[in-house]
Amino acid sequence: MSHGVAPAGPFEQPASFEFSAENKAWADKIIARYPAGRQQSAIVPLLDIAQRQSGGWLPRAAMEYLAELLGMAVIRVYEVASFYTMFNMAPVGKHLVQVCTTTPCWLRGSDAVLAACKSRLGIDINQTTPDGQFSLMEVECLGACVNAPMIQVNDDFYEDLTAETTLKVLDALARGESPRTGPQIERQTSCPEGGPTTLTTFKAAGE
Repeated sequence: MSHGVAPAGPFEQPASFEFSAENKAWADKIIARYPAGRQQSAIVPLLDIAQRQSGGWLPRAAMEYLAELLGMAVIRVYEVASFYTMFNMAPVGKHLVQVCTTTPCWLRGSDAVLAACKSRLGIDINQTTPDGQFSLMEVECLGACVNAPMIQVNDDFYEDLTAETTLKVLDALARGESPRTGPQIERQTSCPEGGPTTLTTFKAAGE
């Protein structure tokens, strides 16, 4: 039951797991979206909630808890959790750095971005820094192709990167700061670089 990032050192599986009151209420709302007898369909979002509560990974106790909550075999929960790369079977760093290397990002320089991450963090793909602050992953398309190359750190996207701006993002995170998300160049979201090139003037009403 292990895939993805390797922890910085030996780790123990917690003996038990239970949703916090807030997360249990959130889970109940999700389960209620499904008709009677179909509650097991809620397994993916509930795994996400459990992973967040556990600090970014899924202990066996959490998966066993969800199996009982949804009335499904534990092995079925294991199968779902181990299939999706978004779920981590072992502890990850405080900052999970996911570098997209799919074709659009690769064509725009993801090799340099990945190399910058390896150099600055001193780790390779699927490793965690000894202090537990950073984990590094290579992933498939993260859906921001027009802003390639990009990385995802936890829930945040950093786009239009170079090796230099990647280092700035990592250094800011290491200092405990919250670097600006989105494009790291002068671009508004996914608009053309340099601003609009059409419809740049507008006529007043009645003209």
